[in-house]
Amino acid sequence: MVFLTALVVTALFMLMLLLIFCSGHMSQVRIQHRMSKMIAEAEQERKILKRKKQKGAEEAEDKSPVRSLAEMPFSERVILPFLKTIEDNLNQFAPRELKNMMEMMLFRLGGQERWTVNHLAAGWVLSVLLGGALAFLAGYVITGLALIQKITFVILGMVAGAVLPFMLLQSAIKRRQAAIKRQLPDFLDFLCVSVQAGLSFDGAVAKIVSRMKGPLTDEFRRMLRDTSLGMTKRRSLTQLGKRCDVEEMYLFTSSVIQAEHLGTSMSKTLQVQAENMRDRHRQAVKAAALKAPIKIIFPMIVFIFPSIFVMVIMPAILALVKSLGK
Repeated sequence: MVFLTALVVTALFMLMLLLIFCSGHMSQVRIQHRMSKMIAEAEQERKILKRKKQKGAEEAEDKSPVRSLAEMPFSERVILPFLKTIEDNLNQFAPRELKNMMEMMLFRLGGQERWTVNHLAAGWVLSVLLGGALAFLAGYVITGLALIQKITFVILGMVAGAVLPFMLLQSAIKRRQAAIKRQLPDFLDFLCVSVQAGLSFDGAVAKIVSRMKGPLTDEFRRMLRDTSLGMTKRRSLTQLGKRCDVEEMYLFTSSVIQAEHLGTSMSKTLQVQAENMRDRHRQAVKAAALKAPIKIIFPMIVFIFPSIFVMVIMPAILALVKSLGK
């Protein structure tokens, strides 16, 4: 009886273990089946999306077909890659300090969107080589020069070719700064009137920029773009003063930054700055007028006085020659 009871208990225990194992196995099988079904559905959806993307790409290609190499213009196929290769090769000979200097000059020139430092560096190297080549040709054409004189000619030509780009850039920067100085008083007058009429500083600047042209409005337009992209007003105004590199702009930007920081009236600040800039412009005009008599002396000596001498003295000289001939 005890043996039968133990056998029944063992059988029930084994049956329970079998049921537990079967239920676990069945749950695992169901999970695997569900996972495989989900994978199949995801794969099917991925294939559908892939076909849609391919179809969209084909439609885009049909609408805007890619130009083949033969359909491209000659300038895009040959000239532009050739110039790019020459530029990359010339940039290897430009010193790093030279690039930093040209970057600062390009920053003050306001031509970052049109030119790059690599363009200027390649142009500088090309100018040096061209100056040396022209000096070599001049030394070759001029006969009777010794070897040391020809070498001196080449060195001087290379030095002239190295200095000429910087002179041109500096001249362009000075012209741009002079244009900014001329335009600044009128700009500040309009800005002061707009702010007093109720516009904010940025709104007044945007209104004036949309109606005026010139290097100053370009710089203010860039300041507004920097501010809209997330740059703080303090930093955008500081960058504006550095790009213009004019004393009047430094005074204006520092006063606006101080007014923003201290919370003072912007209209009063702009009114004071407009009056100050108008006075400085008036003084600059007076100084230029006082320098005019001194600057006109050289043209008078070279161009005006010789013609006067010819008109006054030539009849007397002709009469003297005629009398001596008799």
